[in-house]
Amino acid sequence: MEKLFYSISEAAGIIGESVSLVRFWSNSFESYIKPRRNAKGNRLYSAADIETLKQIHLLVKDKGMTLEGAAGVLGANRSKVQHNVKALDSLKEIRAQLVEIKKSL
Repeated sequence: MEKLFYSISEAAGIIGESVSLVRFWSNSFESYIKPRRNAKGNRLYSAADIETLKQIHLLVKDKGMTLEGAAGVLGANRSKVQHNVKALDSLKEIRAQLVEIKKSL
């Protein structure tokens, strides 16, 4: 079952980046990522926030865009970016399955 909220370290683990980078992106993309805070002040990310972090990761890390460029793409054509992220996630899942099949041979 999927969790309702993820800690910043869990979010960083899901996208494969450091906690400090996730915090930086949260501050840089405040209009797209809105983590809740618990009583201690820790950031809690929803599944939608995680998806947005994946989209930012694709644009900034994989495609080499600037933060301003990534924000522009998210504002203008977010559905295309979302589709690309889902396709990459599916391909990673297929690759993991193929590696498991190769190990079992």
